[in-house]
Amino acid sequence: MGAKTWMLVASDGDAARVLRSSPELDEAATLRLVAELFPSETLVPAGDGDLTHTCPPDDQVVAGCFPGVSIVAAKEFGIDYPSRLDPRFLRRFATQELVLHVMHSVVDWFAFAVWKQGKLARALSVAPDDGVIEDIGQRFAFEQPFWEGSHPATDPAEEEAYPLPFHPLELGEAALENFFGYQIEGFVETTHPNPESVRLLRFHRRRAAARSWWKFW
Repeated sequence: MGAKTWMLVASDGDAARVLRSSPELDEAATLRLVAELFPSETLVPAGDGDLTHTCPPDDQVVAGCFPGVSIVAAKEFGIDYPSRLDPRFLRRFATQELVLHVMHSVVDWFAFAVWKQGKLARALSVAPDDGVIEDIGQRFAFEQPFWEGSHPATDPAEEEAYPLPFHPLELGEAALENFFGYQIEGFVETTHPNPESVRLLRFHRRRAAARSWWKFW
């Protein structure tokens, strides 16, 4: 499958601390959240998922609510310009810190954005074919070594230079560790939680049938 995510995480503070604590999934809160976020669709439970399933197909939503943390993964979040997230999601989580994390191993693309109290603090989108698609706000400390060339994507001695000073997926994994305390691929610290241990719920999404305007007497 490779490293893929398109997820939104809202938290009251330190999401990584919560996810490291093996939190218990609040199923009722999860059901209420997905119904609120996707009101025009019928969402049918489709079993369990986990943090390795945050790249669902277009006809699914994966979500989980925990004390102080909400996670939602859906097609709406796989956007080239993360700063342009649909405002309805920003309104729903306006009082929390909101992090959008997107990466796709097939095209080596990574994007993320952070909102604090509803205001955009940082947005980045990079891919080797397109270069820097979006770069807004002050860079986080975990990003700096990548921009400074400490993690080159290729050997500097190679003739063909990589179009970015780092590999986007490596930065994507560093973002997962920084914001959420876990990683999916690459060198994973043994102290990090196993993403498969954090339970989420899957839902099939279906457009709700439109009501007929006529009636019979």
